[in-house]
Amino acid sequence: MNPVTASETDRIERSVQIDAPRARVWRALANAEEFGNWFGADLRGQLFAPGERVRGQITIPGYEHIAFDVVIERIQPESLLSYRWHPYAVDPQVDYEKEQRTVVTFTLEDAGSGTLLTVVESGFDHVPPQRRMEAFRMNTGGWEGQMRNIVRHVAAP
Repeated sequence: MNPVTASETDRIERSVQIDAPRARVWRALANAEEFGNWFGADLRGQLFAPGERVRGQITIPGYEHIAFDVVIERIQPESLLSYRWHPYAVDPQVDYEKEQRTVVTFTLEDAGSGTLLTVVESGFDHVPPQRRMEAFRMNTGGWEGQMRNIVRHVAAP
């Protein structure tokens, strides 16, 4: 019997070394309003807490019609933040609530005088086949951009 394994397109993983203390990078991740600032979502007045659903409009030009909509899964201070969401949920005519959400996990590790931030988004094998590859492709590029955004945000005075 063959074990079931995830496909090569089930997960996206990106890491970046940030020249900032772990506590500073953690604040940029775990504070919902600050997260929204670098991510490009209006999350004013919201908090990240396990089990909470956090929603706000995307503020990136050209994507303002999209909602940031996540359910916080786990928080381990200065170590791990994870949430579930619908990847590349951009079509207002589609009810994404019928789909399984992917899991996005951010982890922090000390790395010399800075911090290694890793993001993994997994579960694309459960996205409906008609949109799976486009969601995977768009989020691959999206995470590359978001890693640059958090580096810039944390470096800003």
